[in-house]
Amino acid sequence: AQLVESGGGLVQAGESLRLSCVASEFSFDDFGIGWFRQAPGKEREAVSCIVVDDDRLYYANSVKGRFTTSFDNTKNTVYLQMNSLRPEDTAVYHCAAVTFVDTDYCPIPDLTSWGQGTQVTVSS
Repeated sequence: AQLVESGGGLVQAGESLRLSCVASEFSFDDFGIGWFRQAPGKEREAVSCIVVDDDRLYYANSVKGRFTTSFDNTKNTVYLQMNSLRPEDTAVYHCAAVTFVDTDYCPIPDLTSWGQGTQVTVSS
């Protein structure tokens, strides 16, 4: 299974970006997909997670009302639409498989390597 994220960039505060996570050879029946971010000097945090089969969604409190996660089954792609971006959203964003999602909890996977991710930079 492979997940490849893209779509990051440099924007000003208040603007929007849409991140994409393209899945290949991935079982959406067995796993959800989560978006995670890590800013320099900070812990990695779960931003949003989705179980495609039953539309179970998790959003971090800091992004509720601003970020939306969706799935396009024709493209095997999970999107993270990020609106009203703030400087504190600046981080490297990754998507990863998750084994559990609840509306108030999405565990961060214990991966040996997170890959390159996609950089989101929001200027004030």
